[in-house]
Amino acid sequence: MKRTILIAVTCLTGLCAALPAHAQFAKPEDAVKYRKAAFTVMGTHFGRIAAMAQGKVPFDGAAATANAEVVAALAALPFSAFPEGTHGTDKGTPKASVWTERAKFDEGAKALQAETVKLVAAAKANNLDTLKAAVGNTGKTCKACHDNFRNE
Repeated sequence: MKRTILIAVTCLTGLCAALPAHAQFAKPEDAVKYRKAAFTVMGTHFGRIAAMAQGKVPFDGAAATANAEVVAALAALPFSAFPEGTHGTDKGTPKASVWTERAKFDEGAKALQAETVKLVAAAKANNLDTLKAAVGNTGKTCKACHDNFRNE
C-alpha cells in the first residue's frame, strides 16, 4: 500500500513539474488557437448562467453550478497563451497593451479567477438573486479586461 502511494505521489510530482513545459507553445499560432478555444468554451458556459440570471431560461441551480464550475476551471487557462507578439488590430484581438501593461493584465486575470470562484459559490447557494449578483460582478470583470486589452 505504501509503495502504491509513493508511486502515485512520484507520478503526480512529475506531472506537476512537466506542466510549465506543457504550457509552452511550439508556434505563436498554437497559443492563439488555445486561448481562443479556452475563452470560447468559458464564454459558452458563462452565457448559460447569464441567461438564467437574465430570465431568458428558467433558473436551475444544478445547471448553474455545473456551468460555473466549468467557467472557474477554465478561468486560468487562456492567460498562459499570450506570448509576446500575438496582438493584432482586428476586432477581438489583444491590444499591444497586454504586453506593455503586463502587470495590469495579470491583475485582471487574477480578478477573473477570483470572481469565478465566487460565481461557483453563488450557484451552489441555489438562490437566483445571489447568482444574479455574481454574474454581474463576473461580467464586469470580463468587461474591464476587454475594455483595456481587447480591440473592439
